Amino acid sequence: MVAFYLLVMAIGIWASVRSRRMERTRWGASQRGTLAVGVFTMTATCVGGAFIIGVARLVWALVPLQMSLSFITGGLFFEKPMRDKKYITMMDPFQKKYGKTLTGLLAVVPFISEVMCVPVTLISLAADVSVLRSDCPLSLCTWSSAAVAILHRALTDVIQLSLVFCGLWLCAPFVLESDVYADLSLTAFNHTHQAPWLGRLADNMWTWIDNFLAMSIGNLAFQDFHQRTLSLSPTFTARMMRFIAAGVVIILGIPPVLKGAVAASTEWNMTSYGSLSPYERGEAAMVLSIVLLHLTPTAVFVVGLGAIAGAAMSSTDSCLLAATSIFTTNIYKMIRNQVSDREPQWVIRITILVVGVGGTSLTYLDSRVLAFWILSSDLTYTIMLPQLICVLFIRVSNSYGATAGYVVAFPMRVLCGEPVFSLPAVLHFPDGTLENGVYIQRWPFKTIYMLSSLFSIVAISNLASLLLKKGILPESWDVFKVNAWGASSPPEEAPESDNENEKNCLRTNTGLQMLNNPSSVSDDFINEAVM
Repeated sequence: MVAFYLLVMAIGIWASVRSRRMERTRWGASQRGTLAVGVFTMTATCVGGAFIIGVARLVWALVPLQMSLSFITGGLFFEKPMRDKKYITMMDPFQKKYGKTLTGLLAVVPFISEVMCVPVTLISLAADVSVLRSDCPLSLCTWSSAAVAILHRALTDVIQLSLVFCGLWLCAPFVLESDVYADLSLTAFNHTHQAPWLGRLADNMWTWIDNFLAMSIGNLAFQDFHQRTLSLSPTFTARMMRFIAAGVVIILGIPPVLKGAVAASTEWNMTSYGSLSPYERGEAAMVLSIVLLHLTPTAVFVVGLGAIAGAAMSSTDSCLLAATSIFTTNIYKMIRNQVSDREPQWVIRITILVVGVGGTSLTYLDSRVLAFWILSSDLTYTIMLPQLICVLFIRVSNSYGATAGYVVAFPMRVLCGEPVFSLPAVLHFPDGTLENGVYIQRWPFKTIYMLSSLFSIVAISNLASLLLKKGILPESWDVFKVNAWGASSPPEEAPESDNENEKNCLRTNTGLQMLNNPSSVSDDFINEAVM
């Protein structure tokens, strides 16, 4: 296990040195090169260890389709308004329209969502490493993986995705050539050695639709979903990057599906693994690594494991960057207006450490790969997505509506319960069931809350504007100064001053070159600060 981590670190250091050399010449790169690198970067952000293992388990084999749908939706509707306004992060439109204080409060939700993505990638990496040492506890593997991932932070997306692509497709023929599994077309619908690997919706159709929407459309409200495309100046290039990446994620999702189908069709008694299947042993999270270990040569297994590790490392890096960017840019700036030249660097270092340790600690609550993935998408879908839609597309939306939407969505989501945090369901929708003392909602409550929040933002924004403009409410009650500005948003100069402060800070720490390309501020600034 130590040798495996040392190998991963060595590859990361080599990639870091190589990326720094490429950095010196990339400013003169052509648009074609920018598009190619952007596709690699965007795809690598989403294709992590959880993506590969979750698809291989066949629990959510439609994850590639969900990712593809989110890329297409983002390219069609979200890229143009965000690029035309020259936003740098997802929270910039909020700061421009609602001001720094309310934006800082709203930023708590995407920050928590990014933190919850950390255990997703670490669990997937730890599950693979534990295959190498069956006597090693999963918790030890998780903390070891976290330490390497936090220190790693160097493997470039282009190299990482290349390793993942080659590794996954290289292993597929060896897995399919093994003679220990039955015909996949038969085992898809019939119980052969195990249960059919194609599931049925049965009575869970509404829940399935609810989770599908949350894990596809909900991605639009993640910071790391936008931080890559906002680094490209041309809107056309950013949109094309989304559309091409939508096809790439489906291609990358094919090998894990095939390997998961083979795992569900294998007579494990004929392998060195033993009689019971990984699903019966409770080792479903490790099914991909188990297939590679017992159905392929050792060299192929090492390549496949390296591909999964590279994907997990890059995803962890992306989550750390996104969470740190949100905290330092939106939350910390709300707490402290004036900072010294060195203070942002220390804030970034401490935030990366706290997010890494905090995210790793969440693995004690639930060790399932998809549990935190679904929960993080749940938060962005129900709370942040309606806020993002309104701030970009609904002109009348204002701070009062945003506050109302937040107050409606967050408590309602908490009252529906969450098994991961042992929160009981207080609001019971019809047709729910009680399983092991936990009330399971069968209605699409996430979509209901998302739409309720969207309606609240629009309704309260209109009502507040009407009451203030008509003089029904005294001006002293206008705490957000909506009526004083004579519009539904603060003056254009207000956010500019914040951006100038940020630029001055960046100028001190990272040099004039980053100011010429401000869209690269988040990643480059953070990478510079932790060095």
